[in-house]
Order: sequence, then C-alpha cells, then structure tokens
Amino acid sequence: MDLIQSVKLYIVKMTEDCGPGMKVLLMDKTTTSIVSAVFSQSEILQKEVYLFEQLTPNSSSDNMYHMKCITFLRPTKENISLLCKELRNPRYGYYYIYFSNIISKTDIKTIAESDIQEVVREVQEYYADYLAISPHLFSFNIPSCGQCLSWDPLQLTRCTQGIISVLLSLKKCPLIRFQASSKMSKQLAEKVKDIFSKEENLFNLKQGDIQPQLLILDRREDPVTPLLIPWSYQAMVHELLTINNNQVDLSHIEDIKPDLQKLLLCAEQDDLYKQNIYKNFGEIGEIMKSLIDDFKSKAKDHKKLDTISDMKAFVENYPQFKKMSGTVAKHVVIMEQLSNYVSKKNLLEVSELQQQIACDIQSSQHTQKIRELIEKNIPEEEASKLVMLYAIKSVSKDSNRELTSLIQLLKSKKVAEHWIELVHDIMKYQSKTILDNENTLKNAKQITKRFYKDLKGVDNIFTQHVPLIKELVEDLIKSKLKEEQYPFLSEINQPMKKVQDVIVFVIGGVTYEESMAIYNLNTANPHVRIILGGSTVHNSSSFLNEVKLATFGVIKNRTGSRKL
Repeated sequence: MDLIQSVKLYIVKMTEDCGPGMKVLLMDKTTTSIVSAVFSQSEILQKEVYLFEQLTPNSSSDNMYHMKCITFLRPTKENISLLCKELRNPRYGYYYIYFSNIISKTDIKTIAESDIQEVVREVQEYYADYLAISPHLFSFNIPSCGQCLSWDPLQLTRCTQGIISVLLSLKKCPLIRFQASSKMSKQLAEKVKDIFSKEENLFNLKQGDIQPQLLILDRREDPVTPLLIPWSYQAMVHELLTINNNQVDLSHIEDIKPDLQKLLLCAEQDDLYKQNIYKNFGEIGEIMKSLIDDFKSKAKDHKKLDTISDMKAFVENYPQFKKMSGTVAKHVVIMEQLSNYVSKKNLLEVSELQQQIACDIQSSQHTQKIRELIEKNIPEEEASKLVMLYAIKSVSKDSNRELTSLIQLLKSKKVAEHWIELVHDIMKYQSKTILDNENTLKNAKQITKRFYKDLKGVDNIFTQHVPLIKELVEDLIKSKLKEEQYPFLSEINQPMKKVQDVIVFVIGGVTYEESMAIYNLNTANPHVRIILGGSTVHNSSSFLNEVKLATFGVIKNRTGSRKL
C-alpha cells in the first residue's frame, strides 16, 4: 500500500493512454496540487507534457490544435460546467478526460452533448482524489470540517469522496470501524458504506483471507498532540515555518536570496530530506554540519583545474555538485530559521513544561511553572497554549480556580483577546470522553517512566508524549481494540483474529508527529501495512483555527458540559 506510487501510476497511465505527441495537462486547483505532490515538472516533461494549465472561467483563448489535451479534474459541478464550455469551443486537437473520482451518468451525458466537434477521445475515472504526502500519509487539504461540533455537509461529502478514492486506488474494500463517542465519525462511516452499496461493482475486489479495516477517528479525542511543540524535522518545519503543498515560504524573511524565498520540501525529489525527515532537531544539526564540511572539501577540490583530466572531472560532476550545493543551502537556511525560533521563543523550556502537563508529570507544580514562564514574557501564543494544555488535562477540584487565575495572568500581560477566547474554545472542543477518562492506564504508564536531561534532550524529555492514535493502532493490529468503543459498522460473522491492512482516517486533521508514529509502527510490524489520512495536516496554528470554527455557536455553561 503505497499512496505515492498509486497516484503516480494513474498519471503515467494518463500520459501513455493518449499515445506519442505533444501534450497539455489541463487541471483544476486541487488536481494541480495532487500532481505536483508526486511529480516534478522535469519528470512530467519526460512524458511529453509541455504545457500546464488550470481550467478557469478565464482560461487562455489561444488555439493549439497540434496538441493533445489530458484533462484531469475533480468531478464537481463547477468543473463539469467549465469543461463543457471548453468542449463547445475546443482549443486543442483531441481531449482525453480523466476524473479523480466517481462521476455520475448525468454528468457524462452533459459532457457528451457538449462535444459537438467530437474532439473527446476518452473519458475515464482515475481515483487520485487526495494529496499523497508520503507513501503512508494522505490529506484532503480541508482547513475546517464544520461548526457547532457538527459536519459542514459539503465537507462531509468531500471526505466521503476522498476516502472512496483512497480505497479504490489501493483496491481495498474494508470493514468499517468508527469512534463510538463521535457522532461525526459514525456519520462519515455510514456515508462511506452507502457508496459501497451504491457502487457495488467498483468494490467487488479480491481481498485475500484477511479483510482490510478502515478506522474513522475524531480529532476531538486527542486535542493535546497538535498543541505540543514537535522536534522531528518535518513536523518542526511545519510547526514553525508551515509546509503548504510541499512548499515552505520564506519570502517574509529580511535579506533572503530570491532563489531561497520559496523552498520545495518533497521527499520524492530531495534525498537529503527523505533520509532525515524523522530525525530530531539535534541530529539534523549534526548532519548539516557534516554536509557543510563535505561540501567545502568538494568545493576546494573543484578549484584545482590544472590538467585536462581535472577539467573533465569537473564538467562530469558539475550537475551533481550544483544540485548538492542547492540542497545544502536550502536545508541550512531552514535550520537557521528553526534555530532562531527555538531561541527567540524559548521553546526548550516551553516544550519541557508542555510534555510534563501532557503526561501528568509533577502535576502539582504545573500552575506555578506556567506562571513562571508567562512572567518571563514568552510569546503570547506559547503562553496561551500552555494554559490550553492545562485546561484540557487538569481534573483536580482546584483546577477551575487555578485555570481562572492563569487566564487572569494572561490578561494582565495584555495577551490578545483572541488567545483568551481560544482557551475557552479548546474546552468546548475536547471530547467528553477525555473529561470522563483522564486518569487512564496510559497516564499511569507515563508516570512510571524516568527521563534524564542531557545533550540529546530532544530524544527524551521533549518527546515523552505518545499520540493517542499510536496506542489505538497498536491495539488494533493486536486485535485488542475494544469493540464497544470502536465498533464495526456492520456485524461481522467471526472475531477478527488477524489484521493486515489498516486505513486510519482522522476527522479534523492529523499531525506530522502522528505520521511519524505510524511510519515507526509500519517499520516495527512488517506483517501489517498502515495508511494514515486526515481532512488536513495540522500545525498548532491551523489546528486552533479549526477549533475556533468547530466551536462556533457552542455555549459552555459549566465544566464538562456543552450546550448547543
């Protein structure tokens, strides 16, 4: 189960189906992101695709009848309308039309009626309706799933379509499990099952002896993980600099070189990034130092051009040398920015306390330590997130009084009202299950662990918290996940004794730290294959935006209860 290869195969097949000759790739905004996530422009040029266009109401009016048009679109009403307009006045010789998901017969009829000049050679469904971020991680880039702790109907449809696309691209028809405490999880599970019934022929797939499982979860069950400062490379870059469609935008940084303002971070196109994506901040620093020393050594060697042999070696190695130069420069700039943020925001101290709160270590000292850090004038967003974590995790009889005191302290430090409101919003957002079950075995296990602070601190005291998703998936692959809490949508004939293929989807988004946890589970359990997906991939900023939108219209009238 490799998501990147699945999407790549579809795109390669599109380019091959229309035969040799010059081609244009006509896409919408979403499919442009889907293609660019798995192919570089130079790679797709090798498939004779020389022009890339987006289908918009104001598309170019230039006619190029000598080119074949590969059209890759989501089957939305807007896209169908724009495509019909294109076909009525075609700009290219022939059209090969591919939809990223299931298209209705009515829409196919509408397209056929618009093809007056008979330029359409093919219409196909190629199920690549998701962003393949890594072989085991996908996203739909949905910033918010709804409000009033309920689905936005449009996003419910989008998530349903996306999951269907993932399953069809992997050729899986799984048993569906969902989080019993989440109404949204059950609604999504039922929508997916409805498509299984409606498109029975598509899902008539050979599954082998062990049927795959689709587990649908709700972000509200674990609001802690997205609030914590991560220390693995990919997750840290997303938290502090933001990765958007495999790009990091540094154009806001003063005096940065033009070629370093927008950096591509894609494991498929950057071996250095691929090899170190899950390394921690300390390890990456050492790797960068080693690379720079190696680069300096090679650069010094290249200055010696005394003989024809030296010149020949330089010319042969120059492309590789130049590529290495660009790659090293890119990651050095990123590391410099990360290091600046860690120092400027006092993130080592903040992270250590975050971990203690998240893992209930030295809980009696939490409020005092939070006060001390706030008094040190740490950035208002970090101060507020510490108070949010305390609000989520505190269950003692004095916690309400302490929380009120911490909020007052934030106000006295002139923290923006937006952040104060988010403290209340996160309390509305957290699942009632958390409120009822804070003192779980998980926390008991965490308290028994001992951690020591040393030079490699980011490997221990800063990474103590284990995402809930890791524990749930571990239980699932051991067939220990409780059915009363995560029931099957349909009755199964016999208990599931073995698990092989698992697709986990999180409503409300996942994090890169959770992606790393799933990667490690795949590595440690070669007999199982786990895919993780979410409505989006969050950092703390995007997560809190989703919390704000999700809790809009929800009134909190007393601790642990919500009124709509």
